[in-house]
Amino acid sequence: QVQLVESGGGLVQEGGSLKLSCQASGRTSTIEVMAWFRQAPGKEREFVSGIRKSGTGRYYSDSVKGRFTISIDYARGMLYLQMQELIPDDTAMYYCAAHPQYAINWGSRGAYDYWGHGTQVTVSS
Repeated sequence: QVQLVESGGGLVQEGGSLKLSCQASGRTSTIEVMAWFRQAPGKEREFVSGIRKSGTGRYYSDSVKGRFTISIDYARGMLYLQMQELIPDDTAMYYCAAHPQYAINWGSRGAYDYWGHGTQVTVSS
């Protein structure tokens, strides 16, 4: 089993920045890919960004491309999401996810075996 704990969320003004962190524990050696999803009130959980454990192969949704940067420190079991130029539409609960297999449909929620409880990001206009 793998446990994921997110942190770093908060309230920020439009145009500001935040950096989210996700600490993995347990059988972290089984993790092959990690990702960030988000869910706004009344909306479905959506893919934000994903990365392989080697740090290569970074993927972003069109809505965050160019503004968000995903990174991983696999040795420490840490996943990060640097968010810049935040807009109100970025307001959501952000979730960390992990999967033990190399092959994955990045945008599919059902593809991930492990999930954190989320950290809230609120962007005010």
